[in-house]
Amino acid sequence: MTDTSSTQWWQTPVVSAPNHALASAVQHEINFKTKPRGALGRLEELALKMALIQDDMRPTCTHPTLIVFAADHGLATEGVSAYPQEVTAQMVANFLAGGAAINVFARQHDVALKIVNAGVAHDIPGTKQPLDHAIGRGTANALNAAAMTNAEMSQALETGASIAAAVHANGSNTIAFGEMGIGNTSSAALLMHFLTDSPLDVCIGRGTGLDDPDFAHKREILERVTERAAPLLPAAPDARALAALREVGGFEIAMMAGAIVGAASHRMVIVVDGFIATAAVLVAQALETHVRNYCVYSHCSDEYGHAEMLHWLDVQPLLSLDMRLGEGTGAALAVPLLRSATLFLDEMASFTSAGVSDKADG
Repeated sequence: MTDTSSTQWWQTPVVSAPNHALASAVQHEINFKTKPRGALGRLEELALKMALIQDDMRPTCTHPTLIVFAADHGLATEGVSAYPQEVTAQMVANFLAGGAAINVFARQHDVALKIVNAGVAHDIPGTKQPLDHAIGRGTANALNAAAMTNAEMSQALETGASIAAAVHANGSNTIAFGEMGIGNTSSAALLMHFLTDSPLDVCIGRGTGLDDPDFAHKREILERVTERAAPLLPAAPDARALAALREVGGFEIAMMAGAIVGAASHRMVIVVDGFIATAAVLVAQALETHVRNYCVYSHCSDEYGHAEMLHWLDVQPLLSLDMRLGEGTGAALAVPLLRSATLFLDEMASFTSAGVSDKADG
């Protein structure tokens, strides 16, 4: 039986609006660097956004940290993924051994990497283990019942927020999130459907590479989940987001959503990865509307539905590389762009300081 007690809803951290009063001064600085106005394109937009987030004329990308949340989904037992559920634990072991794509990119770009067990179903091979914040051994099967209880959901959200707070307390002002969980593209597609009103067919992709028959099976399973869960969702955006998360979410997505709100409450720059991470943003911004102002979207995933999700959010990602790996790989690749945006604002000469004539001077 689904636990719907309102006393167990999460107490959302307060997220303040960025300091837009700073905008004109920062834009003036950007405009009068030694370049034609707008010549650095979207790096100029990024520099301005980071300045407003940090409430600082000289924003920085300090100790960027990427957290990979891993968890399993009961719905995976219905055959919605091309890979068996055991792969989640195996890939966590690969992260810990330093052998995954996210390890390569994090090392290359000097991004601190943390791996969190949010609810992996199987034992993780080897002696090296992730940070253990497991809510359970995977969620329940969302085809038959709510994926998690309110208490489990609240615990995941609170844990995510506390993890983000700890990263901030350790000196980081830039945070990114990745995920690992067999079946989580199904969870993200359902969240997208419920929170954006996009047709289900627009939301469902092939995930880890389903062939045509298996993709048709995935679509049929998700349609059945929708029939069960849709009548249970209220209309109010915040209550609907929590109810959708409870019914079809994953522990890693819930923990990521909590971490996004928590990071925004500490005025951190949040680098959003792909389809799964953006689904977590849908939940987070329904709970705290100002969250949207703290998010930088790293790339457009090749997972079907992500482009539509970004369009619904009215945001433009920094990169489009046809990637669909997850793990936070797109976010890690975007970190050098954040560094470039802050460095040109801090180090590039102005027309006045360099003694260069501006266009207005003739």
